[in-house]
Amino acid sequence: MPGISDGPGEWVLLSYRVPREPSTPRIAVWRKLKRFGVVQLSDGLVALPADARTREQLEWIAEEVTEAGGSATLWLARPASLSQERDLATGMAAARAAEYQAVLAQAAEATAAGPAGTESAARRLRAELHRIQRRDYFPPPEREQARAAVQTLTNDPAAEQQPAEPVEEEPT
Repeated sequence: MPGISDGPGEWVLLSYRVPREPSTPRIAVWRKLKRFGVVQLSDGLVALPADARTREQLEWIAEEVTEAGGSATLWLARPASLSQERDLATGMAAARAAEYQAVLAQAAEATAAGPAGTESAARRLRAELHRIQRRDYFPPPEREQARAAVQTLTNDPAAEQQPAEPVEEEPT
């Protein structure tokens, strides 16, 4: 895990509160946070490993929260111990592993169904892999397994040459 061997790394935290009504902004904020792959530390407190991209992502959400009449504060922090940081990273990796497992299962289903829908399934699953990789800060072994499974759908070795690092996402 990057940065863990030298001591806990820096994390960006978002403390936020969105009014309960109307519920649409609150739901939209949660969906975006989920898409970014945050770890929820407690109610209204989420974290991501700190870098320019993750800080910017949470800044966008903070702006959205305040525009919806809520309150939001960004913090930069370090876990008190390596074990606490490992726990956060392990939880994030486990969440992504489950997502990659779902891709593996869908690729197996597409393979079993025969060549009829293989190309469209491969296209859909490549897009899903890309979405997962955007929030994959601590890649589990299932990442490469899912890539290989999707790659075999088209037998095109170049089809799954996705970037190893998450791709920057534009605000929505």
